[in-house]
Amino acid sequence: MASRALAADLPLLRPEHVGEPDVAEQLRRHRVDLGVVVAFGQFLPRQIRELPAWGYLVNGHASLLPRHRGAAPIQHAILAGDRETGVSVMRVEREMDAGPVALQRELAIGSDEDAGELSARIAELTAEALSDALDQIAADRVTWTPQDDSLATYAPKIERADTALDWSESAQTLARRVRAFAPAPGAFCILEGEPLRILAARTESGASLPPPGSVTRDDSLSLRIATGSGWLIPLRLQRAGGKTLDTAAFLRGRPIPDGTRLE
Repeated sequence: MASRALAADLPLLRPEHVGEPDVAEQLRRHRVDLGVVVAFGQFLPRQIRELPAWGYLVNGHASLLPRHRGAAPIQHAILAGDRETGVSVMRVEREMDAGPVALQRELAIGSDEDAGELSARIAELTAEALSDALDQIAADRVTWTPQDDSLATYAPKIERADTALDWSESAQTLARRVRAFAPAPGAFCILEGEPLRILAARTESGASLPPPGSVTRDDSLSLRIATGSGWLIPLRLQRAGGKTLDTAAFLRGRPIPDGTRLE
């Protein structure tokens, strides 16, 4: 976005911290009418929130608020097994993602869609939703609807521990975790002391008799991993520092013997 602004010869401010004393003054010089925020991770102080001539900022948030307030709504929607998500255009207030909503746009989540694919579709929908909301604001016909705080759920920032695969969980839960963190940072397990990222997987029902995390090889170019309920079938794998490969290609270069236990 910065490169596009520069190419269009637009004024561009890139402070490390939006709360720095001179940021508000620089914005005032541009006589800002309204502020738009998308995926901005810093707290916005009151002097910034209320600086525009119209008195507020709007935010394009990647969920159907009040569900999934927070820094990682796309990942948490997949982790929760939601069948739909969307975009909410809301007014920015002190409490995170709790301001009144101008409009929402819904979007179905594909059964095999990962976070990268869903993020790309939500980005397009966010642009459309913000454009519609700004038209309503400019025409003075916007309606702000307060959120029902009792229905709020939260989507905190993703930590490394969140991406670890716990083989005692069900295959369905683990497959959602794989999708939620693909293509980055990637869900991972430990193979012989080193991290192994699983970037795509499917599930297979049925009793998994070996202990969870045990690898079963049906043929030379595929593998199944026992879970707390059912089997996880990896489709794309990546070693630390290596390329992302489909399972067959990975196993040609790095065999994983039958009975291997993944941590």
